[in-house]
Parts: sequence; C-alpha cells; structure tokens
Amino acid sequence: MIHLPKPWRLPLFGLILAWGLLAALYFSTGAAMVEIWNRSETFAHAWVVPPISIWLVWRMRAELAALTPRPAPLWLLALPPLGLLWLAGELASTNAATQFALLGMGVALVPALLGTAVAGRLAFPLGFLFFAVPFGDFLTPWLMERTADFTVVALRATGIPVFREALQFVIPSGTWSVVQACSGIRYLMASVMVGTLFAYLNYRSNAKRWAFVGVAIVTPLVANWLRAYMIVMLGHLSGNKLAVGVDHLIYGWVFFGVIMLAMFMIGARWADADAGPAPAPAPGEDREVAPGRLAATLAAALLLLALPTGMRAQAERAGAHGEPQLAAPALPGWTWVAEPLSNWQPSFQNPAASLHGRLEPAAGGAPVGVYIGYYRDQRPGRQLVTSVNVLVDDERDKDWSRAASGRAEIGAQAWRTAELRAQAPGGLMGGGEPAQRLRVWQIYWINGRPFASDWQAKLYGAWQSLLGHGDDAAVILVYADKAAAGPGDALLRDFLHAHWGRLDTALRDVRDRDLTRQR
Repeated sequence: MIHLPKPWRLPLFGLILAWGLLAALYFSTGAAMVEIWNRSETFAHAWVVPPISIWLVWRMRAELAALTPRPAPLWLLALPPLGLLWLAGELASTNAATQFALLGMGVALVPALLGTAVAGRLAFPLGFLFFAVPFGDFLTPWLMERTADFTVVALRATGIPVFREALQFVIPSGTWSVVQACSGIRYLMASVMVGTLFAYLNYRSNAKRWAFVGVAIVTPLVANWLRAYMIVMLGHLSGNKLAVGVDHLIYGWVFFGVIMLAMFMIGARWADADAGPAPAPAPGEDREVAPGRLAATLAAALLLLALPTGMRAQAERAGAHGEPQLAAPALPGWTWVAEPLSNWQPSFQNPAASLHGRLEPAAGGAPVGVYIGYYRDQRPGRQLVTSVNVLVDDERDKDWSRAASGRAEIGAQAWRTAELRAQAPGGLMGGGEPAQRLRVWQIYWINGRPFASDWQAKLYGAWQSLLGHGDDAAVILVYADKAAAGPGDALLRDFLHAHWGRLDTALRDVRDRDLTRQR
C-alpha cells in the first residue's frame, strides 16, 4: 500500500484535476497522437514512452516523498504561449505543433502546482514524455537522398556500374529504388529514444550523456546506409534471389539490432557506478501548502487551459461549412474531358471534393491534365498540407515514381515542378524502360492566395482561420506528357499564364458561394 505524505495530498489532487481537464479539453489531440502510434511503424516505439516515464518517477518515490510541494504560480505564464502554439497548430492542421503544445501544458502544470523543487527532480521523466510526439517525418526525403547517395558511391567503389535517376538506380543485375522504408527514419527515432534513456540511466556527467546521444544519432544513420548497400549487394550477387521483397526489411531489422546491441555494450564500458537514483534528501518540515494559494493557482490554470479551445470553437463557427461543389473549368479554346490524361493518380488523402480530368485544345494539340483537391473543415486525416499528401506514394504506388523535382516561376509566383516516370510491366525489379513521363506543376491555393511553400501555406491558413475567414484550401496540379510539354515546360507555362486567373476565380466562387449560403 502506498503511503502519501500529508503535504502531498492537496497539491497532487490539484495536479490530477488539472490533468483531467487537460485530457478532456484536448482529447482529440491526444487521440490523434495515439492513432499515429497505432498505424505508423516509425513511431510504434512511442507506446513505451509513458510507461517508462512512470517507472522513472516511481524509482525516485522516496526522494520525492521527502520534498514538500509548493505551488509556483509563475509557471502559469508558460500556458498562454503553449495554448497559442496549440491553437496555431490546430488551425494549420499541424499535428506536431498541437501535440508538443499538449504535452508542454501538461508538463508546465507540474511546477505550477507542485513547485520547482519537485519539477527539478522530475525533469528527465517529464522531458522524456516528448518522445511520445510523432515528430521527424519531415526528415524522410533528406534521409532517402543520403541513403541513395551512399549506396551509389559504395556500389561504384565496389566496381559495379550504376546509372542513377533521382532515387532509382540501375545496376547490371536489375533496378533498385530507395523508398520510405529505406530512409532509416524508424531506426533513427528508436535509437535516439533508447540512447537518451541509456545515457540518463548509466551516466552522471552531462558531457557523457550528450556524447552518447550524439552517437545514438550518428550510428543508425551510418548503419542504415551500410544496410542499404549490403541489401543491394546480396541481391546482385544472388541473382536477385536474396534480400528482395520482404526479406530486405527482415535483414535490415536484424542488422540494426546487432548494431544497437554493440553500441550499448561499448557505451556500458564507460558507465558510472553511481548512476542510479539520487539519494533521498533529508525530510523537510512537514507543513501543508496554504489551501488558498493552491486553489487560486489551480483556478487560474484551469481557466488558461480552457481559453485556447474556446478560441478554436469560435474560429470554427465562423468558417464555411457544407460540401464544396467543384465544376469543370470553363476555359476559352479548351474542352473538358472527365477522364485523366494517364493512369497516374495523385496521392492526396480525403479532400472534401476533387476534380481530375484533362483539357483538350479546340484547335488541336497536346492536352493538359488538371487535378484539384479541395479541403474544408480541416482536421487530422482530412488536411491539405501534410507529409502523406504527395504526388506519388512510394510505399503503395508501384506504377509511378518521382524522377526529378524543381521550381519554376510565372511572373512573381513560384510553382513546384516534378517529373514522374511510369514503370514498365514487371515493376522496379523488372528492369523495364519507362512507359511514360509526365511533367507536373503544383501549387497550393489557401483561401484565395497561392503558395508553393508548405510552411507558408500552413501559417497563412492558420491566420485566416483565426480571423474567422474559414479554412478553405486546395491543391492544383497541371501536367502534361514530357514530350508534349516541350523545352522548359512551355506548354504548361503558357497554359497557366493564360488561364490561372480563371482557375483562381473558379475556386473563389466555390468558397464565396458557400459562405454566402451560410449567412
């Protein structure tokens, strides 16, 4: 049976009450975080983070019992900026911002209601909780590029000729591709979390701890590069009988496990003998906290926790609702055909409405493909700017791959550009020649303004929602066969120069028509 010292009873009850309100008000944020743990192997390690934090607190229970909790109301000043961060993330549909803010508010309540002395003792267990936030996916493209770079260099150093195009490369025995599973992001996330815990438990010196965390970052990166190279070599030397399909994932995890074991065994050689929990301090004066001070701090905390959700509800009521209706673009000299230009389908998840077809020039010539994905009342799983919304999903789409990326400008407006390559029958390992290449231009339309940048689109969308203008947004893709697009994508450039104004007006009409209907 756990004996709770008398001075702890009221402050701990207040903290539990504040945490309960936090969980109730921000339930959807916490649920979105857990849902990502459940569906993403990259962040499956987050399931063990809360139990580890609880265990870390439990092992220092004697040390904590000797302290007297004393509320520190100044820590309540951390709640408004964290609430604003949550609000901005919610309006911009940025999960990482809302989830970091949620945990930040939960952590800030500890010193506010229990005091800085208690929070100081709990600094690592509380900080460790932030590993539960599914954060870091933005590194995946960079990691994929570096994996491809190393693999190609290593193959050439081995004497194997390589032809590379973006993340695909061809060697004499077949064709390979670096996909998201090859990025090493899973190894990196797991290694950093476990390495940080290992450093805390085994070292007293902060210099040692930071050095080991640095090793835990570098080791999985290098290990993943070696893993990719060895998998390609196994496939090459075995005539593509080994390390293909699911085998290469199994081999990868086995190799990663061996590397991590070696890293911890080496790190243990420098472990400090006294790296266990700090000895319990001498018991202080057994004096209860003044109930009035605690009650005032708790009331202020509850009010500050409720404020951001109230502002979010107000912004949501001010926005447009209802299903948007997209009509085929009516452009002079062009005829709309409700059939895509190719079998390529953009991977944009759960738009409120979408339109995909092609425009045929009345005077004859090459057609232009158009895709519009329109988003409204955005929330997790139904937002526009997110890492899962891409031109090609490398994990699922075996028919198309991205061969190049870039940017272009029409006047002062920047556009994203990309080249997509179709795969011949047999897939990447079939060694076939590309059947078709597409040139694609992409832009975000955020409540009437175009953006090429993800973060600019998110910030502007959040600002518009906060002002009560709604969160209507869309992605516009125009594309053409590479041969028909001509030098410098002249076909697409001329098309957008002549007709972007009409496309923009059509999207504004969709937004304004529903706003008028609401009023």
